[in-house]
Amino acid sequence: MHPAVRYRVSMPRPHSHLLEVEASFPGGPEVLDAVLPVWTPGSYLVREFARQVQEVTAHAPDGTPLPVRRTDKRTWRVEAKGLAATLRYRVYANELTVRTNHLDGSHAYFNGAATFLYTEATRGLEHHVTVDAPPGWKTFCALGQRADSFVASDYDELVDSPFEVGPHTPLTFSVEGVPHEIVVWGDTVADPERLCAELQRICECQARVFGVLPMPRYLILLYLTDRGRGGLEHKASTALLFPRAGLSSSRGWEDLLTLVAHEYFHLWFIKRVKPRALVPFDYAQENYTTLLWAFEGTTAYYDNLFVRRAGLMSAPRYLTRLGETLTLLQATPGRRVQTLADASLVTWVKHYRPDENSANSAISYYLKGEVVSALLDLEIRRATGDARSLDDVVRLLWQRYGDGSGVPEGGVEATASEVAGVDLSPFFDRALRSTQDLDYSVFSHVGLEVCFRPRESASDKGGTPPPRGRTGEGRPRGWLGLTIRGSGTISGVLDGSPAQDAGLYVEDELVALDGWRVDGNSLLGRCEDRRPGETVRLTVFRRDRLLEIPVVLGTKPAEAAWLARVERPTDAQKAAYQAWLGAPWEDAPGQA
Repeated sequence: MHPAVRYRVSMPRPHSHLLEVEASFPGGPEVLDAVLPVWTPGSYLVREFARQVQEVTAHAPDGTPLPVRRTDKRTWRVEAKGLAATLRYRVYANELTVRTNHLDGSHAYFNGAATFLYTEATRGLEHHVTVDAPPGWKTFCALGQRADSFVASDYDELVDSPFEVGPHTPLTFSVEGVPHEIVVWGDTVADPERLCAELQRICECQARVFGVLPMPRYLILLYLTDRGRGGLEHKASTALLFPRAGLSSSRGWEDLLTLVAHEYFHLWFIKRVKPRALVPFDYAQENYTTLLWAFEGTTAYYDNLFVRRAGLMSAPRYLTRLGETLTLLQATPGRRVQTLADASLVTWVKHYRPDENSANSAISYYLKGEVVSALLDLEIRRATGDARSLDDVVRLLWQRYGDGSGVPEGGVEATASEVAGVDLSPFFDRALRSTQDLDYSVFSHVGLEVCFRPRESASDKGGTPPPRGRTGEGRPRGWLGLTIRGSGTISGVLDGSPAQDAGLYVEDELVALDGWRVDGNSLLGRCEDRRPGETVRLTVFRRDRLLEIPVVLGTKPAEAAWLARVERPTDAQKAAYQAWLGAPWEDAPGQA
């Protein structure tokens, strides 16, 4: 029998939220250092999983106790004396996110990085996991099985294979002969047949781009909760957190489809084609790369586009959603402070640790990366007369780096220039390494232009042009430059805004405007009804002290963006639009 690392996971007391784990390592070293990752691939933040590990003991094969002591935050040192060693420990599992562990009376969900101790010396061996499930519960994992164990080829594959244990009946569908399962926790899906059919269409569209499905089966773990939305990609599975109430609306259903499309695209684009800086993963510390704008931003661009290509989103609706992304980008002052490449590099201390100053100092590589990827797609289409596109870039990256060897830091840019047949360095210098606003003129290639206008009211969501004929259209509106919680507490102050100049602070509790009571829902609208240059008196509580602060209103900036048809398109523009979105140009939104 070949040496392997073997685990047994038990949950005899689900209400305690404690997973009971045994980790057995083959003999050899005099001293065995068992360690736990501090982060998990796909979520670029040091999360200190070891804080949930408790009561670690060790013993030899004959049951003799072996000395074990903790040497740092993530390491348990065992005096093994060359013997095989088994560590027993408990993991507290009461955090339901896609990155962590959760155990209660209804199910168990656990991730490898948060659960399984490993050693660097045995990291490349097979890792076997046996799960002792409560009666009536079944275990779901994308790993293959041998006898009563799930088998990973090495520790990296184990980390990339989350487990769900519970009394579930999976939904199933097939894509090009590859079985797919959906395991749902937290509620039932009202229309499971529709969900399977529509996901099948999206997955088929993606498989056609790359020409192959890179796994023998695929597992979707869907957690329906009261709030929260997110996903984490894995080598042959994904874990998704989604608000159950969202499934009852067309927008919510659309969001679920785009979320699955996003994580599925990662099968090729980050799980196999990945930045060389992540090869191999260093689980002890941060792994730095400037390429997350591509691997996450490009994936964000494609998630909506594949729902469109599957015929599950109209072209006008796709453009509306892209306009919403443009709106969010334009409304983020941090785009003028942080470059896209830097946003990728320092995600470890920025993106996953937002605070009240994040909007002023940072930009999301998902958000700006999506827009840059859209512009890159159109740049390639324009340069090649629509003979090639961003599809050709990701496909070529797959052909060259799909073996997991890793894309060098300049590899995406070089590949894009190669596909386009022109040097795209000026495009990338502006998009990735400067804080200049992006050049949207390339939308003219498909007969579109980007339009900007201030929102008509604080309640408008942006992304679509405000209707004509409303009272006060075209009149400049007053602006504070605040974000406010519904309770009336200031949650953000934009840099250079009237609120900042007047001395309003985050956590100030707004009480009144010009002596009249307001809350977070009414204050911004009342200020927009005033004219720029007017002075308003805001009454606030600051650390229990009542203050009155005069504020000179500024002019509300143009923060709503949308895409509209150009006035006199050429036949070439109409054809390019058809090639891009698979719909007639005449169906695109018109001018407001």
